[in-house]
Amino acid sequence: MAVGSGSLVRPSVALVARAGLRQGADMSGHVAAIFRHPVKGFTPEPLESVVLAPGEGFPHDRVWAVENGPCGFDPAAPAFVPKSKFTVLAHIPKVAAARTRYDEATGVLHAASPGCAEFAGRLAEAPAREAFAAWLAELLGEDAPGPLRVLEAPPAHRFTDHPLGQVSIVNLASVRDLGRRMGVELDPLRFRANLYVDGWPPWAENGWTGKPMMLGWARAEVFKPIVRCAATHVDPTTAERDLDVCKALFDNYGDLNCGIYVRVTAGGPVGRGDAVTAPAIEPQPEDPEWA
Repeated sequence: MAVGSGSLVRPSVALVARAGLRQGADMSGHVAAIFRHPVKGFTPEPLESVVLAPGEGFPHDRVWAVENGPCGFDPAAPAFVPKSKFTVLAHIPKVAAARTRYDEATGVLHAASPGCAEFAGRLAEAPAREAFAAWLAELLGEDAPGPLRVLEAPPAHRFTDHPLGQVSIVNLASVRDLGRRMGVELDPLRFRANLYVDGWPPWAENGWTGKPMMLGWARAEVFKPIVRCAATHVDPTTAERDLDVCKALFDNYGDLNCGIYVRVTAGGPVGRGDAVTAPAIEPQPEDPEWA
């Protein structure tokens, strides 16, 4: 069945199962990389391991966000704010020109960019948040009319792109498949996930909504596929908008999905190299593929 520009749709869950992957254990992948993004929209930071817990955000991930003009966020009654209210790559590619690093031991955020003095400050303190906003205003200039203000999330709240998107996972095989169709080597960091998994068939994850899975020693439930935006168009190294990833997704597969959100149901550690067990897939008798 053709979609968009004529490429094939992603394989259905039934077709994946038909290929001999009927049990979750047969589709176990492994954690190839772990990343956090302390400031929403800014530099991903690699980790060796992390401890996940139900009802809590990914540790030190999207704890701060920089509003580009008043967004109405109230820390006393935290609620979801759409990413369009913040300085993010989808709207301001130059954000990628800032290289940030969070020192967990000291609580200090470091930031640097060519042509700018380096910044260092504890964003838990109001003066440092104001100083970082001023540093960014100088870097981003007219691209971020502002006024810029650094927001800090209260405990258990995160400035994620979806209010229920606790942990984001990207299947590296899916990224490679998309890159082959585009004729380029896609940097997986364009997708800004927490966990990058290798060992799953490409696009199998799109059929797992509502299914349980293991992330290392933690248990989770797949919430939904991640709908991608123009942030993926920005090269995370050059800060240039160079590829129309969203168009490529739709033209090749008929949707804008790449990656999944999961919710943690039982806590535990997750480390690089740990198994990530895909949900069990059983044939559906009513599916004509099984007739």
